[in-house]
Order: sequence, then structure tokens, then C-alpha cells
Amino acid sequence: MTSNTPNSGEPFVPTKLIKHFQANHTTRDAQTSGWSALWDSQQNDLWDRGKPSPALIDLIESAPWPSRERRRPKALVPGCGKGYDVVMLALHGFDVYGLDVSPTGVETARAYAAKQLDAPLAHNYGEGNREKYPKDQRGEVTFMAGDFFKRDWEGKCVREGETFEGFDLIYDYTFLCALLPEMRRDWGRRMGELLGPQPAKLVCLEFPLYKDLKLPGPPWALREGIYYDVLAGGGTGVFDNDEAAQSALQRPNKGPLERVARIRPSRTYPQGEGTDHLGIWQVKSW
Repeated sequence: MTSNTPNSGEPFVPTKLIKHFQANHTTRDAQTSGWSALWDSQQNDLWDRGKPSPALIDLIESAPWPSRERRRPKALVPGCGKGYDVVMLALHGFDVYGLDVSPTGVETARAYAAKQLDAPLAHNYGEGNREKYPKDQRGEVTFMAGDFFKRDWEGKCVREGETFEGFDLIYDYTFLCALLPEMRRDWGRRMGELLGPQPAKLVCLEFPLYKDLKLPGPPWALREGIYYDVLAGGGTGVFDNDEAAQSALQRPNKGPLERVARIRPSRTYPQGEGTDHLGIWQVKSW
């Protein structure tokens, strides 16, 4: 597992997760079955972090999140896993939709949410901030089994009489890095379709930035330039060296989104300490 620690200086050794996908799930069509098989065999511990993203918590608690008139802000977490970030966002006043390809994963997330929404653990809040988010201001949680790249699940994200107008917040932590590099352009296209008009934001916790771009995944290595190339540059986001990825930052903004901020969070998961960044994006101003 030396490939998953930054600057280890040791030879690459494929992890169990990488070996699983190399053995039977190397094509785009086989990605769904690959993740579902791990959920069904109770191997979700291969990527489970055990708590919501500290970086996202601090961002959400730093200022009131803008939303549309007369309703709570609406959030999407694609590849939501056990639902840690979904629950945390609901506790902070969002109506949240968690999407995962695995029905088993969705059922696991629903069970986790039922417990946490009733008696949330302290890890859902920044230190000393729990009392700022009372129970009567919590949002609703909806988990869905579905394919992010298809549109058939979007109808579940609106109430009767509403039309789908996109999300006020989309959060991506380990979703992009779980996808084959050839899927990145479609990931960017879908983000542009799903994100609501300004001031709605796509928040990407950029990870893993330390991994060699030539190494296999998941997680597949990412760089600042990859996010920019896909979301703002209109490119594929596929690079095999750091220089090429960095050069993408010079491309004109031809993509669906524009970046409004990039920050290094003061708190994040141990796996990304010292390298993780938060990229914050919105629908482009024409």
C-alpha cells in the first residue's frame, strides 16, 4: 500500500482495491459492477473513512450557505458511500441527496443516517459549533441507487409540482478519483448539468494530489490542472505527467464552470494532510 502514502520513496505495490479492478473491472461498463461487488461482499472498508469530511465541515460552518428563496439549500453527494457527508450536510440545514451505484451501499447509508439524524456524533460538527445547528433546522436526507451519468434519478430530487433546477451544492471527494480517467470529461459535463445557477457551488476536495499520475487506480491520481482542464478548459483531464497537467491551467475557459476559489483546508483526512485542496466552482458567467 506504499502507493497510497505521499512521498514514501518506496516501490509501488498495488492495493487490494486496485487488484480487484485490474482483475475483472477494467472497462467503463464494468465500473458499476466492480463497486457493487465490493459492497455486496462487505469490503467497503477498503475506502471507508469513518466520518464526514473535516474540510467540508469547516467550509460549511464558515459562512451561511446561499440558497434559493423559500426553501432549504439542496445538496448532492455523488458516490456517497456510507453517507457520512450526506448526514453532516443535513444536520447543517441542507436537503441532501446521496447517490451511489450500489443498492447495498444505499441501504447501508440509510441505516447509518437513521442513527445519526436521531443522535448525531460530535464528528459531524466543528469544535464548539454543535449548538449552532438545532434539530428543528435540520434538512431531509434521500439516498438513491443510480448512475451519475444517467438522468433517470433526477426526478427523485424534486417535490411534487417542482421542476428540476439543479443543486445549490455538489460535493466531490473520492468520486472523480474513483472513475477511470477516460470518464473525466463526462464527469465535468454532468457537473455542469447538475449544478444550479449562481450562487450554487461545486466543491471538490482534490485528492490524491500526491500520487504519481502514471500509477493505476482507484484512487486515480489527480492534479489541480486536471480539475481545471475538465471543468473550465473543456478538455479530457487525462495527463501522464505533472508538467502537462500544470500547463492545462493556462487554457482559456471554454468549459461549463469557472473556479472562484482554491484553498488548502486546515483540517482534512490523514491520507491527504499536507496536499489536499478545496476547489470551489460555479456556473460560468458569460
